[in-house]
Amino acid sequence: MAGEQSSGTFVPVPGETPELKARSAARVERLEILDERIETPTLPTTAATSGVEIRRARATLSWPIENFGASLPNLLATVAGNLFELKSITGLRILDIRLPAAFAQAYPGPRFGIEGTRRLAGVKDGPIIGTIIKPSVGFDPQQTADLVASLCEGGIDFIKDDELQADGPHCPFDARVRAVMQVVNAHADRTGRKVMVAFNLTGDLDQMRRRHDLLVAEGATCLMASVNSVGLTGMIELGRFSALPIHAHRNGWGYLSRHPLLGWSYVAWQKIWRLAGADHMHVNGLANKFSEDDDSVIASARTCLTPLFPDKPCLAMPVFSSGQGVRQAPGTYAALGSTDLIVTAGGGIVAHPGGPAAGVAALRQAWEAAVAGIPLDRHAREHRELEQALGAAA
Repeated sequence: MAGEQSSGTFVPVPGETPELKARSAARVERLEILDERIETPTLPTTAATSGVEIRRARATLSWPIENFGASLPNLLATVAGNLFELKSITGLRILDIRLPAAFAQAYPGPRFGIEGTRRLAGVKDGPIIGTIIKPSVGFDPQQTADLVASLCEGGIDFIKDDELQADGPHCPFDARVRAVMQVVNAHADRTGRKVMVAFNLTGDLDQMRRRHDLLVAEGATCLMASVNSVGLTGMIELGRFSALPIHAHRNGWGYLSRHPLLGWSYVAWQKIWRLAGADHMHVNGLANKFSEDDDSVIASARTCLTPLFPDKPCLAMPVFSSGQGVRQAPGTYAALGSTDLIVTAGGGIVAHPGGPAAGVAALRQAWEAAVAGIPLDRHAREHRELEQALGAAA
């Protein structure tokens, strides 16, 4: 691993002198054997395994920054490049990554983060209560705006496009933005508080720049990008020119992480995107509809709230989503110990028996109870919306 990803290759080559190795070779800082012999390799391999001991270990490697400089794309080519293909390794997962201060100087990190998001959303404390436009696709711009209007009247803090809704002919980005911002701006004029809407501008660089400029012109306060779709360079450029908070959606995360012995840990992966400029990072949610367990979700959320550098924290607001509703509030708060989060309940709000406004009220009531340490069923005795939501979720 160290040789392949620094000065070495599959055979000795002229010029790879001891002096060059001392200057440029990766180092194995620690090797901890975790298991005795493994009978079956994690992945099939063309390497002859008959009679060869297969063991699992935790390795810590380091690279001289002079090899690639303070460059996130080239960092990834080094730590997550050809290592996964080596036939002598039958499984590899990146658990964490520690970056020198040069990366903090080279990249902006989140421009808004937690404080800026709260300021623009008008939420000084407590969780930011949000939802997702549902149905995910199928509404036209006016239908989308009508739903947004009812959510605004219901007291929502945050609304986001579903990641499947982009710029299709049935609901073009420009028309959707203008229709939605008309109702958002009108609501702000009446109430003095502007609901934050994260519009999905995922596309190529020119498209994202043009869509960003339209959002700014229409008075929007957030944008959304699917980070695995736009790629690292796309995200870096978006972070450099965006005048709005960036809501980073991680769709596709499963193919990077679902096998426990392959791919990435979120603890390592999210650091790259925060440094590139993500202000909000999706972390899944408790009792979610996907395969991730609750401990992993909370670990992901905590790491978003953990500083990257002593002098540049680069904190990002964790976004809880995926099948969220009133019942997850107590467990989420107890495990995270913070209300610095966005909760996006799609069906949990828009499918409330009393309508979207009642769904907003119910989720807010659930979080009020969680923070106050009041059991949900007791709080529901005096809060009809919460009572209805608990009945619907039973």
